[in-house]
Amino acid sequence: MIGKEFIDPPTFNLGACYQDSTNITPLVFVLSPGTDPVADFRKYAEERDMTLKIGLVSLGQGQEKKAEKEIDKAKNTGGWCLLQNCHLMDFWMPRLEAIVEQMND
Repeated sequence: MIGKEFIDPPTFNLGACYQDSTNITPLVFVLSPGTDPVADFRKYAEERDMTLKIGLVSLGQGQEKKAEKEIDKAKNTGGWCLLQNCHLMDFWMPRLEAIVEQMND
């Protein structure tokens, strides 16, 4: 019989995930339908004194420019940007990849 740690998923810990990221290694979460990470994101931003430096963009038709603007703003101010519903803009993901790769330059 396998142990409980192999059966029960661990509790999500945004702080631990954040420790695994860098300024050029974004966090990417694939969530279950109906999951809304915004409350946890806002709470963690508050704990880190970042509430005034967060940008939230719910992606969908016509949101490309807004997303790019929020990413650029976060990059320039040391802020954070949460992009939601990326699955709605799969055509834009190569552009997002290029933006992230340029952060390494």
